[in-house]
Amino acid sequence: MVVENLKMAIAALVANKMRSFLTMLGIIIGIGSVIAIVAIGDTVRRIVSSIYENFGATQSIIYPNFQDDSGYRLSDDFTKDDIETLKKVFGNQLAYIDTNGSASGDVKTRMGINKVTLTGADYNFIDFQSFKITSGRFFSQSDIKQQRYVAVIEDTAALKMFGTENATGRTFRQKLNGALREFLVIGIYHLDISPVQKLFMGNNQSVSAYIPSSFFYGNDESTAFSLRIFADKSFKGEKLARFNNDFIEYLAKMKNRKKEDYYIVDVGAQMSQVDQFLGGVSVAMGGIAAISLLVGGIGIMNIMLVSVTERTREIGTRKALGATTGDILTQFLIESAVISAIGGTIGIIIASAGMSIVGALLKQSVVIKPVAVLLAVGFSAVVGIFFGIYPAQKAAKRDPIECLRYE
Repeated sequence: MVVENLKMAIAALVANKMRSFLTMLGIIIGIGSVIAIVAIGDTVRRIVSSIYENFGATQSIIYPNFQDDSGYRLSDDFTKDDIETLKKVFGNQLAYIDTNGSASGDVKTRMGINKVTLTGADYNFIDFQSFKITSGRFFSQSDIKQQRYVAVIEDTAALKMFGTENATGRTFRQKLNGALREFLVIGIYHLDISPVQKLFMGNNQSVSAYIPSSFFYGNDESTAFSLRIFADKSFKGEKLARFNNDFIEYLAKMKNRKKEDYYIVDVGAQMSQVDQFLGGVSVAMGGIAAISLLVGGIGIMNIMLVSVTERTREIGTRKALGATTGDILTQFLIESAVISAIGGTIGIIIASAGMSIVGALLKQSVVIKPVAVLLAVGFSAVVGIFFGIYPAQKAAKRDPIECLRYE
């Protein structure tokens, strides 16, 4: 009987193609919108998460938080001895530590003038980053200890400064510690990020270059007086928060200051907060898009009511031939569910195609999760059945004699 009702439902839809399509339109738009918004939301969360991962999920930056009488924020000079002491105290819990120093200035090459930001890094900094060395090498321990004037730059920076990505062995001059220094490029790195990720990271016109972090030990002319640390990779959530708290407490004691004299920027905590916020936004936007499903459901109900009126004699004939109230109810419910399910399927196909095109244009994969597709199909069927109940009940309760008299 169900198969027979299904055939009748499809026949009814085919008999009124335009009306059936217009009825489905609300469901198509609703399902397509929900899937597209959820897919975009998930993609944005992945992009933001990958950006934070590039910085290091267990990375934290510690800044001084004290001022002089005029309100000017003072700095702490972190020495090599400070770094070594902290390494010994925290052992394996502290995977990486160095001064988070940097210095910016204009560099003139044959390609023109570029603003270059020099950032200090230790020899093992590369172990905590997602970029890869494509030419040359990263710093050695002797580069750090002997404060060699060497630099590792990004391939895009090499292109801007020297007109080629293969710039290993080239030199550039930049002011550091009050004097003009000549740096030898010993390595080129590549950071594999999409145009969308670059957009989220901001349009920074400055060229980045890493130099040995030892240049910034106790350096009053660097633009940052802070420490950069990476906790053990296994530290997450509360465990990472406890470690950071213990680190600040010990640092303050070591430097004869109060704990409140320092504040910490926890990359992992920021990532979690942003992820929760984006998740909430995604759910809210999906909920707003789902309103169109309700509109589509109301459209199904209205059309089904019209269909019941138009097929009054058909209902009377079927009842006269022995069809029960349940048979009529099932027939119209199935018809309503079929309209909604077909509309939902079309919506999924359109959303999938649209997201594929968007992903190709932005060079960023936009993934539609299978669970989202299953929920969309199921929800569209539920909408069809729910809004088809009233018309189906109205059809099932019609008196067969009155139906046969209907003109």
